Amino acid sequence: MHKGGVNFSLFSRHATQVSLLLFEDVQATKPFQVIELDSEHHKTGDMWHICVLGAGKNLVYAFRVDGPFAPEQGHRFDPSKILLDPYATALATPLQWNFAGFSSRSVSSAPKGPEHENPVVVKNLVTGNSFDWENDRPLHHPWSSLVIYETHVRGLTVHPSAGVRSRGSYLGVIEKIPYFRQLGITAIELMPLQEFNPNEITAVNPMSGERLRNYWGYNTMAFFAPFEGYGSRLYPGCQVDEFKTMVKALHKAGIEVLLDVVFNHTAEGDETGPTLNFRGLDNSIYYLLEEDKSRYKNFSGCGNTMNCNHPVVRNYILDCLRYWVVEMHVDGFRFDLASILGRDRNGHLVANAPLLEQIAEDPILRDVKLIAEAWDAGGAYLVGRFPGERWSEWNGQYRDDVRRYWRGDMGMAGVFASRLCGSADLYEHSGKATVNSINFVTCHDGFTLNDLVSYEYKHNLANGEDNRDGSNDNHSANYGVEGPTEDPAIVRIRLRQMKNFMATLFLSRGVPMILGGDEFCRTQLGNNNAYCQDNEISWYDWTFLEKNREIFEFVRNMIAFRARHPTLSSERFYRPEDVSWFNPSGHVPDWHSESAVGCRIYAEKDGGQDLCLLCNPLTYATSFVIPEPPHDSVWLKVIDTGAEPPFDICPPGQGLPFSGNSSTRIEERSMVVLLAERNPIRA
Repeated sequence: MHKGGVNFSLFSRHATQVSLLLFEDVQATKPFQVIELDSEHHKTGDMWHICVLGAGKNLVYAFRVDGPFAPEQGHRFDPSKILLDPYATALATPLQWNFAGFSSRSVSSAPKGPEHENPVVVKNLVTGNSFDWENDRPLHHPWSSLVIYETHVRGLTVHPSAGVRSRGSYLGVIEKIPYFRQLGITAIELMPLQEFNPNEITAVNPMSGERLRNYWGYNTMAFFAPFEGYGSRLYPGCQVDEFKTMVKALHKAGIEVLLDVVFNHTAEGDETGPTLNFRGLDNSIYYLLEEDKSRYKNFSGCGNTMNCNHPVVRNYILDCLRYWVVEMHVDGFRFDLASILGRDRNGHLVANAPLLEQIAEDPILRDVKLIAEAWDAGGAYLVGRFPGERWSEWNGQYRDDVRRYWRGDMGMAGVFASRLCGSADLYEHSGKATVNSINFVTCHDGFTLNDLVSYEYKHNLANGEDNRDGSNDNHSANYGVEGPTEDPAIVRIRLRQMKNFMATLFLSRGVPMILGGDEFCRTQLGNNNAYCQDNEISWYDWTFLEKNREIFEFVRNMIAFRARHPTLSSERFYRPEDVSWFNPSGHVPDWHSESAVGCRIYAEKDGGQDLCLLCNPLTYATSFVIPEPPHDSVWLKVIDTGAEPPFDICPPGQGLPFSGNSSTRIEERSMVVLLAERNPIRA
């Protein structure tokens, strides 16, 4: 957009005709003007373009594109379809707009065929660039200071108990900033908010009869546009301004903003899905196709796979990332199913994939945080091997190994020790650092922390797929009762296990990430794949914060404890002289047969304090021989997950000194942390 009008441009190599459609408003079903672009005057190379004088902000527009319909050649042009602009910075969606397509996590249950598409269509909106950022600048937090809080924009505040004015919105996130600061997080990772259709799922909840919705948003259709449904709809395009307002407010509070982005596939699904943009613009370029060209390769599990390493698609993704950094001021990205970004045009994984290298080396993106979900649905699992030193990874091995250790699985002590020390076995060989590991025990995809210790099996019947969806490998336990219980013994062990998981997370080298709501025992009632549950299964019930204040205070104090002891968040791996491991008898552990283990972590710098961690995942108490404290110091017990508050985690200077004993009893399924203190203040 410029003072005289608006420049429109569109890439299509194989189109024979492009039409620009201008609409009176979002509800209009027919354009008031159609501008035909001819190849002689409005095409340069593969770019179709026109400047419309007098056009400006809030203009509603779309495209029609004609060309060969030859699926056997990969072409699926259809001039009857109204198409979105891939570079649109905002969409204009009718309030009742819907198309029947595919859910992001379940393709099989969706109805097929174009007859299911609703003729009411979403359109593009011209936006301006007049937002006052008030000198907002990137925060550039060092990785070592990052504590990531993964959350869903709507789910965070849509429940009536959230106590906010702007429920389920970008502005609602702002109202929770005091809470974030109290908790102590330094970054928020927002689940997908690039435009998607929440109403694309036609299946219903067989238990309630209610129609299911695409709640998670992993089915993007407009990568430059923030989701309008998280805006107030007070005026056209307000979602853009309100997203920026949210980012600015979070930055003022010292909180970085990371976006979960989904470049591996789009909302168009497989060959029977809706035509929204890319399929109708140049299908053979934007997607990976099978040998017969009429079907799509499906490494995403969602019907199609973006042709990420085609130069045109590669440039598109780079342009999109730059836009979110430069214009929207985000601090980094988490890439969904990022292994797909390393596949070539035949779908093969390649070393030094062009897109991954370009993202890492791009001058504009040089300082943003890059996080890969280092696997895909095509069998690639690259945890510890994702290419490029700049890329950090969701460490799925950390999640699984820590879960299994505290569940009491045999033979897990060795890998547990590796995970707590930063997963050097996974990352050090490739020249990476501890902060390349994003450590997590739970995330949006799977059980919540409360459900991890309350359910042995997934309970996904509400998703309408006969409980077939979602992972069966949860490494969870219910400790005697499946689901909620008032049995005090079971409640006590569940709380202790949640503390064990959180203590391990914040004592581990690497970057900790918690799933939003875990800090106050949010539950999804055993549903480990709540992608379609836009209801109280997924929403944060803030009454749980007071009901479960004990776990909240524990998590908050664990975050503060980590910040006070920078040895725990160092970007380098421990050297042999930095840490020593021992069994309860004080000897070198037999990693294959023993489960209860301890370690002494030596302070890195003058003024630092040694730590001693004692971990007992067994179902009975055991006694540990305690190593001698440093000279002129005593050990203070500062964390004990088996103790009642306030002794589960003590305030600074109020730990419990040992009285000269050389051993201590560690209760079943609990962790104790000792801190070396020269002049302790007795509680």
